[in-house]
Parts: sequence; structure tokens; C-alpha cells
Amino acid sequence: MSSIKDLEPKVVWNNFYSLTQIPRPSKHEQKAQEFLYKWGKEHGIETIKDDTGNIIFRVPATPGYENRRGVILQGHMDMVPQKVASSNHDFTKDPIQTEILGDWVGAKGTTLGADNGMGLALGMAVCESKDIKHGPIEVLATYDEETGMTGAQNLKPGILQGDILINLDSEEEGELCIGCAGGLDAVADFRYKAMPVPKGHKAFKVEVKGLQGGHSGMDISLYRGNANKIVTRAIVESVDKGLVKLVSFNGGSLRNAIPFEAQAVILVPVDKVNRVLAKVGKNLENSRKCFEQSDPGMKYSIEPCPRPRRCIEQKVAANALKAILACPSGVIRMSQSMPGLTETSTNLAIVRSGRGHIKVVSLMRSAIDSSKAGLSKRIGYIFELAGAKIKFSGGYSGWVPKPDLPIIKVMKDTYKNLYGKDMKVFATHGGLECALMGATYPNWEMVSIGPTIVHPHSPDERVKIDTVGMCWEYLKAVLENIPCK
Repeated sequence: MSSIKDLEPKVVWNNFYSLTQIPRPSKHEQKAQEFLYKWGKEHGIETIKDDTGNIIFRVPATPGYENRRGVILQGHMDMVPQKVASSNHDFTKDPIQTEILGDWVGAKGTTLGADNGMGLALGMAVCESKDIKHGPIEVLATYDEETGMTGAQNLKPGILQGDILINLDSEEEGELCIGCAGGLDAVADFRYKAMPVPKGHKAFKVEVKGLQGGHSGMDISLYRGNANKIVTRAIVESVDKGLVKLVSFNGGSLRNAIPFEAQAVILVPVDKVNRVLAKVGKNLENSRKCFEQSDPGMKYSIEPCPRPRRCIEQKVAANALKAILACPSGVIRMSQSMPGLTETSTNLAIVRSGRGHIKVVSLMRSAIDSSKAGLSKRIGYIFELAGAKIKFSGGYSGWVPKPDLPIIKVMKDTYKNLYGKDMKVFATHGGLECALMGATYPNWEMVSIGPTIVHPHSPDERVKIDTVGMCWEYLKAVLENIPCK
């Protein structure tokens, strides 16, 4: 097969292919909104664009199913724009180049956008299919999920009529998600003066790449390397002792993606080059050894580069690096009630320097609001003591599991009847829009499902082909079994 359009079920894969042709990184969803609105109208589907940019499709019940409870199928239209360093892909202009890799579908050098294009493709397939038995259906496509859940946050009460939400943004076939962690963003800002570069210094670029990265909720417990931390660990001591000057530091690109690449430009006195570079190289090699089991693809380099005119003032550079190293990043606590589930974590996601600022972005997650609050205090104090100003934003509570809801029994029974095995019921450490929408529509019964997707938020993102078909058959069976009002 040369194209994903040839895969079965075609009604799902053709819609997913169409979405891969539409540039739709977070904060740039206009083309996706226009495409979805036009698609709905062309298919004779009642299509609504709300005041903020969410798209809603509304499909009436099939004959004989008018008295069933209304179902909302929900996914988000935006995707995470991550690519390998060698890629020239422009996520605001270029379509995703998909490829079939055995049992999987991936993309060439970029994220695939199966998160959550595959969920939308499933919802669109329900809308256009003529042989599915179902009650009243609404398909909700939200925007800007990946960088703030803005579409879900701004969803107005009363616009949706159903009272059962099936979110299609989970990433393991055969699993039923009934709860998720809450989140909170932190941005620390170090202000600095740009200082003239003294004579007798050479410039070098210290770079780390090849790490797996991944979703900061789903993959944080895999103990992968954090490129920002690794580069910092390599140079912080030399900067703190005044042996090295920091010119720039740039690592990571998204708050909810584990950073897999980072680089710093440093200045080293000519007479200390061998000594300093040997120390930096040793630190990098030690980090590589630390992650050779959990993240074996790490590569690093120290290369000469053009000598700049300015550098970051020494004290601010040293304090910023020490704070980055001291700031927690990774699993803070595992759940005691649900073995294997991360309860609290933080991801030191982005470091950016330039124009007099070093900014450090972290995303905290926790199923327990008090734990999230305590972690924010800890991170706040670290950066404040180092001289930064820190702001917290985008906070939301978790989606509290309610295992006795009637829809959960329907979902479990349907799966058992269809596949002869039990469905795993769980809560996720990732953030799902259910948490925000449930606050606006407290009467909703909510669950989340999806096909198997691995390495979301990284260029290694893949979706398992056969699970798409399984998820499609399961979704159709669930809709047929939705109870009466």
C-alpha cells in the first residue's frame, strides 16, 4: 500500500488523510476550522462554529433511535508541531508526509498528528456513515488543546444538547479512561544585561539531540532524558566558577512535550579551552551513560562556532543555570491507589534566551490539587531565590473518576461482547479536555477511548493500524447500545 487512504476502514483513514493535508499546529487552527466547516456543509451536516472557534457537527438519530440519550463525540483539531533537527517542514504551510511502517503509520521527520486527528477522523466518519444505528449525535472539535485547552476552556454552556461525552483522545485501544490529572503552567523570567565579549575567548556550541522526548503526561514515568537538564548539567559548574560565559541557551519547544533537543553557546578563554571542554564532554558522557537504558539514542557534540559580540551577564547566567538544574523535572510521586499511575509530575519543558531574558517554562500535573499547589510553591521558591520572576497560569483541576456511572457499564459490556475480553478501566496522568468541559456541563457522563498511539508529541509518533479498525467497530457498537432517556 502506498497511501494511508487505502487502509481499512476507509471512511476513517480518508478523513485522517484529509486532516494531515491541513496545517493545524496549536494557535494556528484557522485552516482547520475552515476545512471542518466546509466539510460539514458539503456533507449536508448541520455545522456550527461557536463564538470562539470550536466546530460542532450535529446529526439526528437514525429511525427508531430517537429516544436514546444524546452523545457528544469530542476531539481537538490542533496538533503538536515537533520535528527532527534536519527537517525543513513548516507546520503552518506544509502537509504532513505520512508513511506506512509495517503495522504502524508514522510521519517523515515530524509528529503525525494522530493526536488528535485520529479522534476527529472517527467522529467525522460517524457523521457521514449511513449504516450506523445511533441516537442524536454531536461531534465537537475543539481548538488549541495542546497549548492551553483554550477551546474547551471557552466552551459555552447550553450550546451542546447531549449528556454523554465520549472523548476520542485516549491512546491505547482496549482502555477506558475515566479520569485525568489537572495542570498548571509556570514561566520563570531572568532579566539580564547583554555584556561585550572580552578578547581572548573562543565560542563553542554544546548540543544534545537524539532523545526520545514524548508526552509529558503519558511518557514522564519512562524516565527519558530531558535535553535542557543535560545541557545545563554539562556547563553549569564552569559558568558558576567564571571559567565560561553563556551566550545563549535554547531547548524544547512545547510545554507538554519532554524536550529532546537543546543547545547552548558558550565562550571559553583560549588558554582554558582544553581543560573546560574536557570537563563539559565528561559531563555529557556521564549523562549519556545515565540514560543508555531508558533513552539510548542520545547524541551530543561540542563544536566551534562564530564568535558573538555579546554574552549574558555572568551572575544571571550562573543563577539561571543553577535554578534549572535544581528545579524538579520528572515523576514526583506515583499513585498509591492506582499502581503504575503517575500522581504528580513536572516537565521543565522550554528554555529560551534572547533580548535580555532567559525564560524557563514548566508544566506541572497532579491528580490532587493540593499536591499541585505544593509543587508550584517549591518551583516558585527555587526560581525566586535565583533572582527570577515567576508567573503561574492555565491552572485546571483534574477530572475526578466516577466508576459507577451508567455509561461506563455500557462501555465495558459492549467491549466484552465484541472482543470477548475485559476492557481496562483507568485514569491518566495526561490532561484531557474532559476536566474543563465537565466543569461547564456538570451533568455529563464522561469517558475517553482511542486507538493505540505511541510517542505522541515527538517525531516518532505512530498509530497502530489494526487498532483504528477495532476502535471504529467498538464505537459503532457503543452508539447502538446507548440507553434510552
